[in-house]
Amino acid sequence: MVTPTPSPATPTSAAPIQARDLIGDLLIREGLITQEQLDRALLEQRQSGTRLGFNLVSLGFVSETDLTRILARQYRVKAVDLSKVGEVDPKILRLVAGEVAVKHLVLPLRRVGRTLTVAMANPTDLSVIDDLKFITRYDIEPVVAGEYSLRKCVEKYYQAQDEKLTDLLRELDQQHIEVLEQEEEEISVTALQAQVQEAPVVRLINGILTDAVQKGASDIHIEPYEKEIRVRYRIDGALREVMRPPLKWKAALTSRVKILADLNIAERRLPQDGRIKMRIGNRVIDFRVSTVPVLFGEKIVLRILDKSNLQLDLEKFGMEAKAERDFMRAVFHPYGMILVTGPTGSGKTTTLYSAIQKINNEEVNIMTAEDPVEYNLRGINQVQVKAEIGLDFAACLRAFLRQDPNIIMVGEIRDLETAGIAIKAALTGHLVLSTVHTNDAASTVTRLVDMGIEPFNVASAINLITAQRLVRRICKNCSREATYGPEVLEVAGITPEEAREMTFYKGAGCESCGGSGYRGRQGLYEVMPMSPTIRRMVLQGASATDIKEQAAREGMLTLRMDGLVKVKEGITTLEEVLKETSD
Repeated sequence: MVTPTPSPATPTSAAPIQARDLIGDLLIREGLITQEQLDRALLEQRQSGTRLGFNLVSLGFVSETDLTRILARQYRVKAVDLSKVGEVDPKILRLVAGEVAVKHLVLPLRRVGRTLTVAMANPTDLSVIDDLKFITRYDIEPVVAGEYSLRKCVEKYYQAQDEKLTDLLRELDQQHIEVLEQEEEEISVTALQAQVQEAPVVRLINGILTDAVQKGASDIHIEPYEKEIRVRYRIDGALREVMRPPLKWKAALTSRVKILADLNIAERRLPQDGRIKMRIGNRVIDFRVSTVPVLFGEKIVLRILDKSNLQLDLEKFGMEAKAERDFMRAVFHPYGMILVTGPTGSGKTTTLYSAIQKINNEEVNIMTAEDPVEYNLRGINQVQVKAEIGLDFAACLRAFLRQDPNIIMVGEIRDLETAGIAIKAALTGHLVLSTVHTNDAASTVTRLVDMGIEPFNVASAINLITAQRLVRRICKNCSREATYGPEVLEVAGITPEEAREMTFYKGAGCESCGGSGYRGRQGLYEVMPMSPTIRRMVLQGASATDIKEQAAREGMLTLRMDGLVKVKEGITTLEEVLKETSD
């Protein structure tokens, strides 16, 4: 991609241009057109409604280069020659919807920091600039471009985007897709039902589900707005827009998904949850469906649960050697508590599944309480939490203790009651695994104490705490060496001497990674075993900072330190580590 570089226009005439001057008069004064040509173009403008400049160029009376130069002087902004601009980055194009680009005749060209450069036929239209600023959430730098070229470019880029929908529908004829476990139901909204069963709607939903699975997405977002529908996939933790289906299909698309998930299509005022089970090719995929009423319809999010992609081999998680040894020692301990902490979507549940798979055999009774149960694991008794009927985590735990368990997994410790029962179970000969939402391993200890758990119980029960994050892996297909400025290195805590010994990498972006430069994700792990010293510090009420410093002295890698190891190994980028970790 060639980055467009707008350059300021320079006057070729000494005559000053005033803001009130009309473009036709300016062109005559510059000797670029005659009065007869201007009259002809004005007549064309009245008949067609198009701009004067566009008509002058299309009639061949003036070159677009000359016209743009004059417009730049008139509007006092930079000019850009779109004929010399290379391909615009699709990620930049997606910042402005096709409908907006066509309506206002604008084309996003590049982004630098918080500034988005946009080519406009009328760069003084403040209402359009304000709209773009609101839509994109960036500061807008308008540059003037010839309307003739601008129309061609808008048509070229945004028509190509719309053709993705057609291409996807065409490819569907070669896919084998089958909905499993769908119950037939009578739909009272007959008109909507008829629309839902139309072939294009059915094929489009099937195509979206298939395409998302094939691209390795974890979630599908279908979002209705006032004048458009947007479909996005979450791939490697980042959302990417993939298409904008026709607005007239909005109700039908929503209802088609709700029918597949066995939801009530007539209820549009309340959130609903359901599941879809489909066979795509030779793979059986579960989709967890959530609908929420929004301003212009219902937003749908489908979580893709593909068991064939579930990685439960701890040895392949990428833990450093000492961290992995500490973690495995705790997993094979017959009693006590293991806690995994991190934000939503950081892979905590996968880590817990992997841990219990290591000790899953016919000699132990493993019971889990989950909200929701994401994957069905053979030989493990999994309970779906249903808080609306009183079956919360605490109720599950109380029931488990009467079920002769060896190992208990609790999806999340959210309150004092759940924490108290889990601690009691860990102290009475059970291995308990759970998650907590904290920033790092050390602050998990203080969070439990703040909940109301006595420090001596926390110190006695916990064997190990793991904090984790997920960062995107550099695409191996387009990995290139990269350099960073001293400011970035300083923020990362890398000295100039260390930087000279390191080789940094980034993905340039290719077809394999969808232009993102990343493909797949890698875990960062902060594994803190409860050593005798740390147990004493907990009993004495030490702060999270003091506990973290002691753990580091004992050999624990913090999340930032583990991230820098992955950077040195060329697994991820410095930007990813800085985004996901703190000092």
